[in-house]
Amino acid sequence: MEFGVYHCRCVLDSCSYLRNSSDTEEWVPCTQWSFNSSLFTSSITSEFGLACDRDYQRANYQAAYMFGTLLGQYIGGYLADRYGRKIVVVVTHVLMSITAIGMVFLNSFITILIFRFINGAVYLLMPFILSMEVCPPKYRATVGVLAGMPWAFGTIFWGAAAYFVRDWRYLQLTVSLPSLLIFIPLYFMDESPRWLIVEGHHTKALKVLKKASRWNRATLPSDEDLLKLFKDIENQTVSNISKQNEESHDQEAKKSKSCGRPKLFSTTQISIITTILCWSFFTVSLVFDGLNLSGDIYSADPFLYIILGGLVEVPGYTLSVPIIERFGRKIPTAGNYFFCGVVILVVIIIPTHITWLVMTLVLLGKLFITAAYQIIYVYSTELFPTEVRSQGMGLACVCQQAGSVLSPYITTYIGPLCPWVPSVLFGGASLLSGITTLKLGETLNIPLPDTVADLVNISRRRREKQDEVTFRQDEVTSDIMCQTELKSDCDF
Repeated sequence: MEFGVYHCRCVLDSCSYLRNSSDTEEWVPCTQWSFNSSLFTSSITSEFGLACDRDYQRANYQAAYMFGTLLGQYIGGYLADRYGRKIVVVVTHVLMSITAIGMVFLNSFITILIFRFINGAVYLLMPFILSMEVCPPKYRATVGVLAGMPWAFGTIFWGAAAYFVRDWRYLQLTVSLPSLLIFIPLYFMDESPRWLIVEGHHTKALKVLKKASRWNRATLPSDEDLLKLFKDIENQTVSNISKQNEESHDQEAKKSKSCGRPKLFSTTQISIITTILCWSFFTVSLVFDGLNLSGDIYSADPFLYIILGGLVEVPGYTLSVPIIERFGRKIPTAGNYFFCGVVILVVIIIPTHITWLVMTLVLLGKLFITAAYQIIYVYSTELFPTEVRSQGMGLACVCQQAGSVLSPYITTYIGPLCPWVPSVLFGGASLLSGITTLKLGETLNIPLPDTVADLVNISRRRREKQDEVTFRQDEVTSDIMCQTELKSDCDF
């Protein structure tokens, strides 16, 4: 830009302007900027001057929330097991509302980052876990799908709200105030009866079940029978926990005496499963969150991009369950990764002025990665043996959060400099996940492994089953060929 004797230039890592003073010229760092206000009258970037050498702070704003979710999942799970599901749900929702609404009134960017971190840390899956614990088994698949729908509807609401509210503080307040409505149903919510039984609070569990029976017009056994059943469940659970603690103690003792590898990498089979699933969780989170944050890269209208992005999540959630029940887990998972990678990579060769085609392809990628996100949780819990399932899912979730933390730096920091890089990274990672998933075994109608050693037996069963299918196909083919030959003889 040129303003009289001042000339401004922008380089990769800093911004400065040329100042003429007498007979000398010098480049002076910029301290004030003029921001484009055509989309937003006020934003985090314009208010706090997140430009030039502070441009990376925009990515930090997104990553702070992701870092919070990484920490919160583990602390929240421990607290819920220790003090109960309901109290954790209530406290986290209180903190979520306070931090979300409180950001509107903050004038320090560092304090905003802290609030963002806390807001992410209190975003837990505990409401989902609580709903699964009180849901009958035959409805769990449906409830599991419905539990993901509010995320899609929330994304649509964000896009619509941002279209009408162009100041970031008023927008933050607009989308945060509805969180206060959750306290109405929370007032009527009960503690998980399963947790109450396991923890020995049998009288409270009985009260919760009686309330549920009145609402559902169901008949319960007598109080004496229920209390006896509760006691048996508690004793069985305590026995199982004691057994697991003893086994864990024995395993730790063995590890201390030897230099053996961790259980998750103790055999070839479990090493392959662990490595591939960790990469899959990293990829699905990297691509899903990355596409959510890429409205300014792939679309000329970020509001429409967000709204349509939420809409395509709906079939991604709803169609995945019947598909995996019909066609298994492996092929749908690999297929969703593969198709997502292909359509995102094709975007690179599409001229940028054909915005409708670019956005269509990206939204297709969002549809496929959403379906993969839904399926990978089911698939991974069936692949990890019971012996290491908690460890495996914990490690996979760490990789998942790592992808979430990395995604804003790709879209917000690297994307504006090299617009094709996000497509290469997202598309390439998806393709690689699709290819590696084919190395995993199918789990549909296969007994779940209890130990790492069971993986060998299950692999043998899969080979025997495949050999049986191949043998039957050969028999059918032979019969068809014989019938064809007989028909030819008759015709002759």
